[in-house]
Amino acid sequence: MQKKDRKFDEIYDVFALRIIVPSISDCYKTLGIIHSLWRPKSDRIKDYIAVPKPNGYRSLHTTVYGPDNKACEFQIRTQEMHEESLYGIAAHWHYKEKSEPGSSKQQPRWVKDILNIQRHAENTSDFIDKMKVDVFHNRIFVFSPEGDVFDLPEGATPVDFAYVVHTEIGNKASGALINNKMATLDTELRNGDQVEIIIDKNRKGPNRDWLKFVKTNRAKDKIRHASSQSRFDQIKKIIQGI
Repeated sequence: MQKKDRKFDEIYDVFALRIIVPSISDCYKTLGIIHSLWRPKSDRIKDYIAVPKPNGYRSLHTTVYGPDNKACEFQIRTQEMHEESLYGIAAHWHYKEKSEPGSSKQQPRWVKDILNIQRHAENTSDFIDKMKVDVFHNRIFVFSPEGDVFDLPEGATPVDFAYVVHTEIGNKASGALINNKMATLDTELRNGDQVEIIIDKNRKGPNRDWLKFVKTNRAKDKIRHASSQSRFDQIKKIIQGI
């Protein structure tokens, strides 16, 4: 207030309400209802849906003179807009992933990495640590035999590559060909390598010892999940046999 040389009664967002509605058309309908109930302050009506802010922020803002003639600000937006305002671009892709089946295929790899880390992080500290490894760590680029490019953190192994391609390929991996030469699953990949995973269709699941050398959190999460499921199935069989 002091920096902008404003009086207290010129600050309109002391009392504010946020309204979340299903669609963009509902945003404008709600704005009309509010203006029919209370007198709006004309210079405080902002349409950030028609003209978003430079950072992509979208919402309708209006300040009205409510009960006792006190100024009150309303922010009207959809759920997607609300998530974008809180979490930025990652929320945009997350919302599309939930609302549009198959849309995740269009996501950039780094966005999917962030969303995956966010889902599995135990707390804020864990989230930051995983981000350092999977997103901000130095990257390498390797190729599939078909020529598809995959980006991985430095130190990644064929197992990390396998789980990026598909969970079942990772679970059934038994060996690897790196630049057409046989290699062990713990071999460290290098930038530009061509990687082909040899699978064993009879393999029941991943080896928990792989956790000692894999680098990506995706691989670690998939290995832990498969190992837990395997133990659960074993216990279930024992109980059923009693």
